[in-house]
Amino acid sequence: MNSILYLIPAFGVVGLIAMAIKSAWVTKQDAGDAKMQELAGYIANGAMAFLRAEWKILGYFAVIAAILLGWSGTLVEDSHPIIAISFLIGAVLSAFAGYIGMRIATKSNVRTTQAARTSLAKALKVSFTGGSVMGIGVAGLAVLGLGGLFIVFIKVFVPEGAAITGLEMKRAIEVLAGFSLGAESIALFARVGGGIYTKAADVGADLVGKVEAGIPEDDVRNPATIADNVGDNVGDVAGMGADLFGSYVATILATMVLGQEIESNDAFGGLAPILLPMLIAGLGLIFSIVGTWFVRIKNETDSVQSALNIGNWSSIVLTAIASYFVVLYLLPENLIHRGVSFTSMDVYIAIIIGLVVGTLMSMITEYYTAMGKRPVLSIIKQSGTGHATNIIGGLSVGMESTVLPIIVLAGGIIGSYAFAGLYGVAIAAAGMMATTAMQLAIDAFGPIADNAGGIAEMSQLPEEVRHRTDNLDAVGNTTAATGKGFAIASAALTSLALFAAFVGVSGITAIDIYKAPVLAGLFVGGMIPFIFSSLAIAAVGRAAMDMVNEVRRQFREIPGIMEYKAKPEYEKCVAISTQASIREMIAPGAIAIIVPVLVGFIFGAEVLGGLLAGVTVSGVLMGMFQSNAGGAWDNAKKSFEKGVEINGQTYYKKSEPHKASVTGDTVGDPFKDTSGPSMNILIKLTSIVALIIAPHISEKHHETADKELTKPTTEVVSKVEDASKF
Repeated sequence: MNSILYLIPAFGVVGLIAMAIKSAWVTKQDAGDAKMQELAGYIANGAMAFLRAEWKILGYFAVIAAILLGWSGTLVEDSHPIIAISFLIGAVLSAFAGYIGMRIATKSNVRTTQAARTSLAKALKVSFTGGSVMGIGVAGLAVLGLGGLFIVFIKVFVPEGAAITGLEMKRAIEVLAGFSLGAESIALFARVGGGIYTKAADVGADLVGKVEAGIPEDDVRNPATIADNVGDNVGDVAGMGADLFGSYVATILATMVLGQEIESNDAFGGLAPILLPMLIAGLGLIFSIVGTWFVRIKNETDSVQSALNIGNWSSIVLTAIASYFVVLYLLPENLIHRGVSFTSMDVYIAIIIGLVVGTLMSMITEYYTAMGKRPVLSIIKQSGTGHATNIIGGLSVGMESTVLPIIVLAGGIIGSYAFAGLYGVAIAAAGMMATTAMQLAIDAFGPIADNAGGIAEMSQLPEEVRHRTDNLDAVGNTTAATGKGFAIASAALTSLALFAAFVGVSGITAIDIYKAPVLAGLFVGGMIPFIFSSLAIAAVGRAAMDMVNEVRRQFREIPGIMEYKAKPEYEKCVAISTQASIREMIAPGAIAIIVPVLVGFIFGAEVLGGLLAGVTVSGVLMGMFQSNAGGAWDNAKKSFEKGVEINGQTYYKKSEPHKASVTGDTVGDPFKDTSGPSMNILIKLTSIVALIIAPHISEKHHETADKELTKPTTEVVSKVEDASKF
C-alpha cells in the first residue's frame, strides 16, 4: 500500500515541475516595447495590490476560524484538534493557487500581445501556455496537498504495521474535510471579492467610456481601463484558480468520505475505495499535461476552438482509458456500500458517466453562449428594438438554458447511482473533475487574451494585432462560459455526495419533509442563493456607481484626456474597485459559513439536511441561469464588432442596436462573473460546513449527552468521590 500512497503526491510534484517549466518558457518570451511594458506594469501592480489587501482580511478570518476548529476538535470523540492545521494548509494553498494564476497571467498578457504582432498561432501558444501554468499548478497543489496530508495522518496516528481502525479513519477524513473547508472558504471570498472588483471596473469602463464618451472600452483615454484589465486577473484568474482548487479538493473529499464506508476486501487493507479518487485525480493531472501538447494551430484561418477541443478530448479519453486499469488493479470484484452491492466494473462505468456528463454540460453551455448559435442570435435580433427587449431576450435565454443541463445532470445521478450507489455518484463527480487541469487551462487563457487585446488597444498597435487578440478573446468568452457550466455540474454531484456523507456522520436515517421544521429548512435553503446573489449584484452596482462618477469626474475636470494630451488617473479607479471588493465580500461569504452552523446547532441535523437540499437545488439552477445569461449577453455584444444583420440591415459598433447590447452585457456582467460562478462554491461550502459540524450535532452525540444528564445521582456522586482519591 505504501507505494500507492506515495504515488499520489508524486503526481502532484510532477504537475508542479511541469508548471515551472511552462512558466519559465512564458517568462522568456518577448514582452514588447516600453509602452506595452508600462501598461502591463500598471495591471500587474494593481492586481498585486488587490491580493495584498484581500489576504490581510482573509488572514484574520483564517486564524480565528482555525482556533475555533481546533477547540471544537476536542469536544467529541470522532473529531481531532489537528483539523485546525489542515484548515490552514487548505486556506494557504487555495490562496497560493490564486497567486500562481495572477503572476503568470500578468506576465502572459503583454507577451501574448507581442506574439499577436507575429501570428495568431504564436499568440495562442503564449496565452494557452500561460493558462496551462494556472491549470496544472492548481491541480498539482490539490493532489500534493490531499495525498500528502493523508500520508502524514496515517504515519503519525497509526502505529507501524497496525490496522487502521474505524475511528482513525473518521479522524483522517475529518482532517481532509478541514483542508477542503479552508480551500473552499478562501475560494468563496476570492471569487466574490474578485467578481465585485472586475465588474465594477467593467461597468464603469462600458457605461462612460463606450456609451457616453464613444471611445473603445480599452482606449488609453478611459480612466477605468486599467482597473478593468486588473479585474480580469483578480476575478477571472485568481478568483477562478481558488474556486476550482476548492472544487477539485471537495470532489475528491466527498468520494473519500463515502469510500471509507465501503466493505472492500482488497489488497490495501480496505482503503482501495478511498485511494481511488486520489489516483484518478493524479492520472487526470498527468493526462491534462499531455493534452496541452495538442493545442496548436498553423494558419491564421485555423479554428482556435477546435484546437482547444482536441486538447480537451485527448486528456478526457486518456484519463478514461487509464481509469479502467486503475479500477481493475485497486478494487476487488465485489463491494458493498450501505447495503448496496456492486462490482468494480460498475464503479468504472460510473466514472465514464461522470466524464460524459461533464462533456455534455460543456457542449450545452457552449450552444447557449457561443456566437452564431440560435440563443445568441435571438438576443441580437431583439437588440434591434431597443434596450428593454435585449434584456428580455437575455433573461429568457438564461432561463431556458437550465432545462437540458438539469436533464443531463439528473440522468447522470440516476445512472451512476444505478451502477454503484451513492459512491457511484461521488466517483462520477471525481471522474468529471479529473481533467480539471485542462479545463482550467482552457478557461484561464481567455482572461489572458482579453488583457492582451486591452494592451493592444491602449498601445495603439496595428488593426491586425487587435483582430488576432479579438479572435482569441471571443473563443475565451465561450470557454469561460463552458467552464462555469462544467463547474456547477460537478458541484451538484459533489454536493450530493457530501450530503450523503453528512447523513451518515450525523446519524440520521432520513430527511422527512412532512415535518414542519424540515420543510422550513428546505425553504430557507432555497432562499439562500437568492439573497447571496442579491448581495453580490448589489455590491457590484454600488461599486459601479462610484466608478462611473469617478470616470465622469476625470473627463470633466482633467482637460486634454480626449486629445491624448493628459494621462487619466488610473490609480484612483483601481483604488475604488479594490476598496469596494474588500468591503462588500464579507456579507455574502458570512452567509455560507454562519447559516448552516446556526441551523445545525439550534434545530438539529435533520433540519440542516433540509437546508442543504434547498441550497443545492436552488444554487445549481441560479448558477446555470446567471452564468449562461451573462455569457449570451456578452457574445451578443461582441457579435456587433464584425457586423450583424437584423431585418435585412447590417449594424456595427456604435449603432443603436449595439448600444442596447452593451446595456445587456452590463446587466449580465455581475451575473456571469460575480454571483453566477459563486453558486458552485456556495453549495459545496455549505455542505462541507455541515459535514464538519456533523459529529457535534449527531444523534449519537445527543444520545450520549442525554444519558449523562439522566444518570442516577448516586452514580455521579460515586464518580466524584473516586476522582477525589487522586
